Amino acid sequence: MSETQQTDAPASAHEAWGEPRTRELTWFDPMQIAAQAPLMSGVEFLTRMREGVIPPPPIAAHFGLDIDVVEEGRVTFTCAPDESGFNPIGTIHGGVLCTLLDTVCGCAMQSVLPQGKGYTSVEIKVNYVKAVRGNSGPLTAEGTVVKAGSRVGFTEGVVRDATGAVVATASSTLLVFDLPPAHP
Repeated sequence: MSETQQTDAPASAHEAWGEPRTRELTWFDPMQIAAQAPLMSGVEFLTRMREGVIPPPPIAAHFGLDIDVVEEGRVTFTCAPDESGFNPIGTIHGGVLCTLLDTVCGCAMQSVLPQGKGYTSVEIKVNYVKAVRGNSGPLTAEGTVVKAGSRVGFTEGVVRDATGAVVATASSTLLVFDLPPAHP
């Protein structure tokens, strides 16, 4: 047996792990949020969400996402990752960064869509360029539209840590489609 292998298993693994931690999530009915999307342009929908008129989607609670800037063709979000997003080596899991990038890339596209149009991700390519550690501070992500077509759109995203260093980038392809009409 090598020196790196554990030879003495604890009597109770859970006791050896210390006190468990919990995280409580609160969100609002996502279908009521989605029902408002066909009633306004994408930039208006996102602006109302940023202003607190429309509640954020449930995914925002899972990842601690907040909208900071909404402009046609550009959005910024902040994210304060916590240890619940750590991978086994104590850094923020790449899936958290990918979710943040998918969010800003998609919302950038949404910001240029007219009333009655929606989008969904077709493809996202993420480049991880720096590890995000527990002390990296809040992250800021920016999404911008490269080209907004009537059926397909292309966006880019970048995530920076609290020092402004780039930690990940993405390019995304999105499908544009008609939203179902809102029901009263």
